[in-house]
Amino acid sequence: MKTISNEIKLGNILISNNQPLTLIGGVNVIENKDFTYECAKVYKKVCQKLSINLVFKASYDKANRSSADSFRGPGIDEGLKILSEIKNELDLFVISDVHTPEEALKASTVLDVIQLPAFLARQTDLIHSLANTGKIINIKKSQFISPLQVRNIINKFLKFGNNQLLLCERGHAFGYDNLIVDMLGFGEIKKTCNNLPIIFDVTHSLQRRDAGSITSGGRRNQIFELARSGVATGIAGIFLESHPNPPNALCDGPCALPLDCLEDFLTQLIAVDSLVKSFTKITIE
Repeated sequence: MKTISNEIKLGNILISNNQPLTLIGGVNVIENKDFTYECAKVYKKVCQKLSINLVFKASYDKANRSSADSFRGPGIDEGLKILSEIKNELDLFVISDVHTPEEALKASTVLDVIQLPAFLARQTDLIHSLANTGKIINIKKSQFISPLQVRNIINKFLKFGNNQLLLCERGHAFGYDNLIVDMLGFGEIKKTCNNLPIIFDVTHSLQRRDAGSITSGGRRNQIFELARSGVATGIAGIFLESHPNPPNALCDGPCALPLDCLEDFLTQLIAVDSLVKSFTKITIE
């Protein structure tokens, strides 16, 4: 069985809790080609200006929507075509989520990183199919799994021969219809998983459901303070979704950062990340 890698190489990018912050950022769902392409251009421009490594994210199918009537995206064929064009024309690495074992191989022909959805993070057949692609896997930590339990998911990937793994915290269930982020949990995951690179999904950690609604609510007005807090623990990267007009987004608008705030948002996170990683490490037993 393979061992955990605490540094992941993607092209010229090193993703590690000890390296400068990487951004897995983009949009929640491919609303259409032009929308996704224009957002990708903004991300690239801002990240180049700030010297941030970027993996562009967009979902081709939101298969876990609460309602069967909610917008899901263009589907795998059209979605991968759009992502391939963005990848090649803008010279970006791309990531999307895969929901079924049958999609894994096709998705791997385009995606540089494959995302394992939080609701499906314990599904062994899906894990096996994703592991077999040999791609880097961004594992979304389930809302109901403790920091120590994530090692079981990691071990499945290792057993199936893939140690190219990122662990993404996206909030933990706190009673009904609410999420919290346990900042001490980042350290527990590092300790349990040999300093595996940790990504903080600040977008979905902001979700707060209305029990009577078919869509998720959120607290995007608190995204700056939550993101700064997570980065201050010393992590590998941030997962972020933005939108030019969040109130009109087709999915998860209440959690989306307004796209025109992207540069200011990332500037603050870089400052926190650089400061924290400049400190001399002090170990307390």
